[in-house]
Amino acid sequence: MAYGPLVIMRDLDFQVRQGEIFVIMGGSGSGKSTLLKHLIGLKKPASGTILFGGQDVETADAAARKGIFRRMGVLYQGGALWSGLTLAENVALPLEVYTDLEAGAVAEIVSLKLALVGLRGFETFYPNEISGGMRKRAALARASALDPEVLFFDEPSSGLDPISASRLDDLIRQLRDSFGTTIIIVSHDLASIFNIADRALFLDITEKTMTALGHPATLRDHPPSVEVRHFLTRSSTNP
Repeated sequence: MAYGPLVIMRDLDFQVRQGEIFVIMGGSGSGKSTLLKHLIGLKKPASGTILFGGQDVETADAAARKGIFRRMGVLYQGGALWSGLTLAENVALPLEVYTDLEAGAVAEIVSLKLALVGLRGFETFYPNEISGGMRKRAALARASALDPEVLFFDEPSSGLDPISASRLDDLIRQLRDSFGTTIIIVSHDLASIFNIADRALFLDITEKTMTALGHPATLRDHPPSVEVRHFLTRSSTNP
């Protein structure tokens, strides 16, 4: 991954398993969000290949790329809800753009998605009329509107109080357990990482590459490097 001549990360080599909750972690400036942009097709890698179900995203033709992206959902750090649309209208938007469903069918799906995230009865509310935690849940409802196979989250617990963050973690687990959705999360929130991650990838800003991959508790108890131990224990001193 690079911005012009500036290399952010190199030699990244990993697979995300179907149906797992996979966390991308690392310190500020390590390239976590940049990696997410690569994975969802917003940025091309300086070199290397990104495969989705064995298919090269970059070399796929326009129809194939559209099919790949149709299988993805994204929850951005700030939620990215349209402020001039109600929650129902926000969730309905991808259904109206990418499907030929009738208005009645769209309304039914919207009600179901909002109910799944605990927002039944808030269909007519605007984003500025609800709390930050509720906005994140509404954004999750929109991201899952098309029943994607893979959901991407960029710092989902950012700006949330511990209780709201824990509720969002529960929703993420529920999506995976109930629908088999593969979840990929960029996060620096240790409580969330230990709570929901099946595996975690560590991006080392000093080495400019990945230096750890595994269950976060295992990486904490048997850290492969000082940097990994410092990150997972929030400690800046050596034992």
